[in-house]
Amino acid sequence: MDELLLEELEELLSEAPKRTSRARISRQTKIKKATGQMASAAARKRNDPLYKRMIHYRELYYKYRAAVHKKYSPRVRSAARR
Repeated sequence: MDELLLEELEELLSEAPKRTSRARISRQTKIKKATGQMASAAARKRNDPLYKRMIHYRELYYKYRAAVHKKYSPRVRSAARR
């Protein structure tokens, strides 16, 4: 499952910006997006209580999402850069 997610994220990082929008997405923006997605996936895989609260309380979703990303971003940032 993680390998499939990593392959999808690597494909996202390597693809050219879509031409449907006038704004171009930088590689740094793609890395930040991939880091956030991978942090959430890592938290879900480890049954992290912060992740469970993030999903359960939708009104506090962004607060808990930021906490999960802060906790797991250093661990998955290097994988997101690949």
